[in-house]
Amino acid sequence: MKELLSGNEAIARGAWEAGVVFASGYPGTPSTEILETFVKFPNIYAEWAPNEKVALDAAIGAAYAGRRAMATMKHVGLNVAADAFYYASMTGMEAGLVIIVADDPGMHSSQNEQDTRNYARFARVPVLDPSDSQEAKEMTFAALDISEKFDTPVIVRPTTRISHSYSLVELGNRTEHPPTVRKFPRNAAKYVMVPANARPRHPFIEERLKKLTEFAETLPFNRIEMGDTSIGIVTNGVAYQYAREIFPDASFLKLGMSFPIPPKLVAEFASRVERLIVIEELDPFIENEIRLLGIPVEGKSIFPICGELSPALVRQRSIEAGLLPEESATKRVSIPEMPELPGRPPVLCPGCPHRGVFWVLKKLRVPVNGDIGCYTLGAAPPLSALHTTGCMGASIGVAHGAAKAGSREKHVAVIGDSTFFHTGIPALVNAVVNKSPIIVVVMDNRVTAMTGDQPNPGTGRTLAGEETTAISIAELAKAIGVKHVAEVDAYDEAEVERVLKEFKKLDEPAVVVTKRPCALLPEVRKTYVPLRIDPEKCNGCGVCLHVGCPALLVSDEVDEKTGRHKVEIDPLQCTGCEVCAQVCPEKAILFRDQLEYAGEGI
Repeated sequence: MKELLSGNEAIARGAWEAGVVFASGYPGTPSTEILETFVKFPNIYAEWAPNEKVALDAAIGAAYAGRRAMATMKHVGLNVAADAFYYASMTGMEAGLVIIVADDPGMHSSQNEQDTRNYARFARVPVLDPSDSQEAKEMTFAALDISEKFDTPVIVRPTTRISHSYSLVELGNRTEHPPTVRKFPRNAAKYVMVPANARPRHPFIEERLKKLTEFAETLPFNRIEMGDTSIGIVTNGVAYQYAREIFPDASFLKLGMSFPIPPKLVAEFASRVERLIVIEELDPFIENEIRLLGIPVEGKSIFPICGELSPALVRQRSIEAGLLPEESATKRVSIPEMPELPGRPPVLCPGCPHRGVFWVLKKLRVPVNGDIGCYTLGAAPPLSALHTTGCMGASIGVAHGAAKAGSREKHVAVIGDSTFFHTGIPALVNAVVNKSPIIVVVMDNRVTAMTGDQPNPGTGRTLAGEETTAISIAELAKAIGVKHVAEVDAYDEAEVERVLKEFKKLDEPAVVVTKRPCALLPEVRKTYVPLRIDPEKCNGCGVCLHVGCPALLVSDEVDEKTGRHKVEIDPLQCTGCEVCAQVCPEKAILFRDQLEYAGEGI
């Protein structure tokens, strides 16, 4: 039976069919849906971990115990998991371990577009690149077999277009794999990576790489497709689909395993074509591997190293390089006619509990060191209240470093609840131990909102929806040694400002937990009460517009005294959070209780 699946759904299906019993990961676009799909299958265990290293360590432990395992993450997550990734390559394991690392060319939801294949080369770990959903399933299955055959973890590397595009997938049945060991292994020489044991393992992984290179020559995912021999295209992943569309008659070497590449197959293909071209996204990875074989090849001199490819871009650059005739420029990729849509800059949602906090921080004129999450949008106008953002957990460390380096301003670090559990705790420990005079604002919206409302250690439920212990951020901060901790309602502007002003006077670390559920959660949606503006009081001052809420609009009505356009509220967008009502100097925006009093409310 065939079913239309996204690449992420197909990966989850492949892991289940291959007998994976344990999976752990951290949500991150474009990989998130893999575990959300996998957890629904029977006879498995799946979890969200606090971060990617914890997830990979856990998956390694399951594989050590002889159970097939999977870890999932996006490309930047592998940075966090790098220590675990490298030691897993050194030790190998008792059962198959597949690591799904979803790259994001074009940075649709990422701070960079690093190429995971470089990690694979550094750690001597094979990497498979699916080009559609069917291959995503098959490669996940194959990765576990390769893992067990060569005693190595294996990366499957979908990219955004593969993860989120749908194609037909042939469904199969689950293959159960009994535990490969009865007892957890007592094999210190293999699994205890002290220097005396690690040194003999290095020659092992180098020899393993040679065997994997020989294996790559026979891997079905690596195949030659001969056509016109004037051009030979080496490609992989979604780039294969684009190249096939633009060069339907060319000869192809499709590399399903991009590391290690099969040198004999590459040499054979190169000998059969006149001009060898590599079409790949991001780094010239395959191109450089071919060059190391001493084979002349072109690639990034034609196609860009930055951003994701598309059929239109491949066609354009190919014409410019003389790979296609000029008349091809008139052949357009079939795209349905679409009306021109207005620009929509990213903005905090109506009712977002972060908005009012940023409003106060902007009023206080303090430098704000940010983090990765919805609240990163606090940098966007008109709030413009965020001044640095680097990676998960960086906000606290950056604020601490700036303060200790002598910055005379009071530094504030803002971090989300999920990100705090991810990598914020060690940074806060460092700030406490080193007496850092910073304020850490943990924006607790009760969910991992940016990636689709996944639970985190503070929400009190697991990936499977089971109730569990909810870790209190405030109590955790106190346990770490923070003496000044406050929990405030994120919608209470006056209280947020009062606490921040009080903590601003301190010469030691302080933590403010701003609590209010994400406005998009189903239980919150039920409480929406759109506010209303009293047109008699509004003078068009525009102060409320500076909170940047999409529900606030400039009206056509002009105030007679000021000559300014008044403001109106879009009732279809307004959630009734009352942040705008609190900042309005004319008291022109009615609060909920005023609406109720007028018989217009709940």
